[in-house]
Amino acid sequence: QVQLVESGGGLVQAGDSLRLNCAASGLTFSNYAMGWFRQAPGKEREFVAAIGRTDDSTYYADSVKGRFTCSRDNAKNTVYLQMNSLKPEDTSVYYCAAQRVGLSLFYYTERFYNYWGQGTQVTVSS
Repeated sequence: QVQLVESGGGLVQAGDSLRLNCAASGLTFSNYAMGWFRQAPGKEREFVAAIGRTDDSTYYADSVKGRFTCSRDNAKNTVYLQMNSLKPEDTSVYYCAAQRVGLSLFYYTERFYNYWGQGTQVTVSS
């Protein structure tokens, strides 16, 4: 079965960096666009970043643009989220997701994703 497993979360201070990893199995990874979403306590899940089937197209929420970088390694079936200059408001559970449709118009909306990971907690202290 398809599995997406996130790792790399943790507790950091404001201004620090973290890299999240999402390892995929059970699917042809290069056929899927990949997205990152996050959900803070009491809030709805929101789009963070996405990357096309190859690594030449990336998309970001305005709140993370310039600080976060999404990349993928299709040989390793892994997608990454490099998070720099972290802020307390970045504190959330971060989820990766896989989308078969692969149209950029759909990257921002969670219902177009086919598979989801279990999430990894990122906590940024001030």
